[in-house]
Amino acid sequence: MRLVVQRVDKAQLFINKDLYSEIGNGLVVFVAVEKEDEKEDLNWVLNKLLGLRIFSDENGLMNLSILDVKGELMVVSQFTLFGSVKKGTRPSFIRSAGSDLAIPMYGSFVENCKLKLNQKVATGKFGADMKVSLENNGPVTLILDSKNKNI
Repeated sequence: MRLVVQRVDKAQLFINKDLYSEIGNGLVVFVAVEKEDEKEDLNWVLNKLLGLRIFSDENGLMNLSILDVKGELMVVSQFTLFGSVKKGTRPSFIRSAGSDLAIPMYGSFVENCKLKLNQKVATGKFGADMKVSLENNGPVTLILDSKNKNI
């Protein structure tokens, strides 16, 4: 699984110009499932995400996690994170999982986030054309990849 994580002051997600979900201070997480992903991949990115110390403490240092600050979370499916432009200029998405794997993995990721955060998690709608508006704080943006943990 691959995640792009952005620390935000606020974010809104629109579908067909209608506000679908929104959060305040917290994280927007774009999630892609790869064809080879298994439960271990989900568990690794979930635990890493929730443990990331990327919120400022009283001294202005990034020492606090989303759990520590009781931040909000928006999780958005985004298969294009596995897009490859190695050959040519049109992205190839052959590494992205099909909906038969991606939908349950994405759903399980969201449900596990809800359980561990003990709060509602804002989402997008799988497969929908979405518009995401966010105010990146920092800016802080990180990539987590269960198959390439060195990113």
